Amino acid sequence: MVILGTCCMSLLIVSLDNTVLNVALPSIEKDLHTTLADMQWTIDAYTLVIASLLMLAGSTADRVGRRRVFKTGLVIFTLGSALCSLAPNLQSLVAFRVVQAVGGSMLNPVAMSIITNTFTDPRERARAIGVWGAVIGISFAAGPLIGGLLVETVGWRAIFLINVPVGITAFVLTWRYVPESRAAKPRRVDPVGQLLVMVTLGALTYSIIEAPTAGWTSPLILSSVAVTVCALTGLILYERRRAEPLIDLRFFRSAPFSGATVIAVCAFAALGGFLFMNTLYLQNVRDLSALDAGLYMLPMAALSLVCAPLSGRLVGSRGPRIPLLVAGTAFAASGLLFAVFEAETQLGLLFTGYVLFGLGFGMVNAPITNTAVAGMPLSQSGVAAAVASTSRQIGQTLGVAVIGAVLVAGAASPTHRGVIDNAAFADASRPAWWIITGLGLCVLLIGALTSGEWARGTARRNAERLDPASVPDSP
Repeated sequence: MVILGTCCMSLLIVSLDNTVLNVALPSIEKDLHTTLADMQWTIDAYTLVIASLLMLAGSTADRVGRRRVFKTGLVIFTLGSALCSLAPNLQSLVAFRVVQAVGGSMLNPVAMSIITNTFTDPRERARAIGVWGAVIGISFAAGPLIGGLLVETVGWRAIFLINVPVGITAFVLTWRYVPESRAAKPRRVDPVGQLLVMVTLGALTYSIIEAPTAGWTSPLILSSVAVTVCALTGLILYERRRAEPLIDLRFFRSAPFSGATVIAVCAFAALGGFLFMNTLYLQNVRDLSALDAGLYMLPMAALSLVCAPLSGRLVGSRGPRIPLLVAGTAFAASGLLFAVFEAETQLGLLFTGYVLFGLGFGMVNAPITNTAVAGMPLSQSGVAAAVASTSRQIGQTLGVAVIGAVLVAGAASPTHRGVIDNAAFADASRPAWWIITGLGLCVLLIGALTSGEWARGTARRNAERLDPASVPDSP
């Protein structure tokens, strides 16, 4: 239990960092004199770097030692958090967020690999992963309240300082209690694949964030889109020819694994866009304080907190299907309330939409993680967990980028580049809510397609092809 608690502690600080930061965005915007696009980068610089490095961290941990990489990640993340609290301007803050992200990339996939190799019984592993998923729900639930309280009482810099004692505590517990482990057959380093991943994600995110102000047909944006397409094509072609690729494309022959990857992108894109949009709406349009904005989102947070452990238990006893169907339905219903019924105009509908979104998010995490890891060879658990974590980060990055781009396109101030006209915010957010509705429907449909007997059969057959000697029994 100490090992599980230590691993969950690392997940908490990495996941909490963005939910806390969302509530602080308006305060940072005023203090550092930034625009909406700048605010997007304070979030996306973090999630983008984590997404780019997670698979490298997972495979490196399998090779050189999971405990060693985990401790290194805790040191770097804690240092980056301290530096963020001291940032004198936006450029420094974004740079220090990158430092944070380098450390964060070494925590989540490695912690999941430690859990997978510690809890070898399928049912125990499912329960442990359920607890892991519940921690994500806790971070989501606690983030707005903790962020609002810290911003109101101490200031936005405190949201980073809070990570320092937690990181130090996790380091001490890891050093004392977590055993070292390695994969029997770890993959080799793949620097070309790693570079192509970073270029693909970086160019794509830049294109989405900057296009509303630069123009989609501007040479800079067209060049960035071209770089994205070329890098992605090169990544697929290059990885297919490698004996030990950074991204083993054979993993995606498993329908549950492929489904979990797409669901993670959709769910966290919805989350990233939802938090980003609501933070701006509550504080800039409704003119609420950071603490009051956190309290407004309390019903959403409470449902997420309650449903996350329930989802873990359901996954352990009944499999991932029920939680995925509930999550997809709740996401779509929440989006529809805002897109069709303008829920933000009536408090009753507003809170109903928040409750539905909290229900969906609380239900979705445990089945994503369990499905990605269950049925995979233990020797590749670090890489498999890293792909699932990468999908989450990619989703959140794209969610903030796309929703921010939609808002800028629909509500940009005619006199100030990148600044939102609050009077036009509600109308401009309507397309964004339709996007979130569509993401919820994707979670529902893909969850239904990839959680049945046929899908489980593809996972078993694929695991046998990958490593017949180390295939664990699926729960």
